[in-house]
Amino acid sequence: MLMDSAAIAEHIPRLRRYARALAGDRHRADDLVQDTLERALVKFHLWRPGSDLRAWMFSIMHNVFINQLKARRELALDEASEAALESAPQSDPLAVRDLDAALRRLPAEQREVLLLVGLEQLSYAEASQALGVPIGTVMSRLSRARERLYVLMSAGADLPDANPATNLKVVK
Repeated sequence: MLMDSAAIAEHIPRLRRYARALAGDRHRADDLVQDTLERALVKFHLWRPGSDLRAWMFSIMHNVFINQLKARRELALDEASEAALESAPQSDPLAVRDLDAALRRLPAEQREVLLLVGLEQLSYAEASQALGVPIGTVMSRLSRARERLYVLMSAGADLPDANPATNLKVVK
């Protein structure tokens, strides 16, 4: 099958934005995008025509990122929301700073789902494919991420480890 480089190229801005959110550093994000594109080109024969190329590339990026984390043994997110909010209308700088801090405090698996669904607007099925987890897991992680983000952005944000699970009530 012939590779459509234009089809791959149209996804580069989204890949860069997601890479910035994952890596937290422009240089590491650029390296992540480059590694993702390189792997996509080398493995393009594995892409199934008719399937979502964007989700396939996000899946590659996720796997490359996890492999890099395992190699470096670090989890850092220095400028995650800056890239996500550059296109936002005149945001309050303090709100942006608070959002950035709250995003950094989310567990990596929750942050990834939140960014893929909320920022990149992938469907649950596409996020499921990109992360290699069942749709139910995507939905669960997204729900937990939203709740935790809400708690962190509200009055509970000053608490060292505000746990939204403590606010759950038994429903019969």
